[in-house]
Amino acid sequence: MTLTLYGLKTCDTCRKAQRALQEAGKTVTFVDIREEADLAAKVPVWLEAAGSALVNKASTTWRGLSDAEKTAAEADPAARLIASPTLIKRPVIEAEGAVHVGWKRPVQDAVL
Repeated sequence: MTLTLYGLKTCDTCRKAQRALQEAGKTVTFVDIREEADLAAKVPVWLEAAGSALVNKASTTWRGLSDAEKTAAEADPAARLIASPTLIKRPVIEAEGAVHVGWKRPVQDAVL
């Protein structure tokens, strides 16, 4: 199974997920969401699959938004996620047509 892992090079969770997937014998293609990803194409697909779980409300970036910006982000999450990729919950893993967000046990069970 070939997987595409979207994340940040500096994200510990992304590195942990990539390492676990490789150790499980999976072929992993890493795409940096700030530098390499076509977010205009990807974010709507990810939102369709994951819904509001795609928005990382625990992030420093989210906490730094004003109430008005948070309201706008909730009304139009695609625009905010494209403009601020660090608001995307990471990693986003595409595997066999499915989209998985984060690195909790359900995601691990699905992709390992």
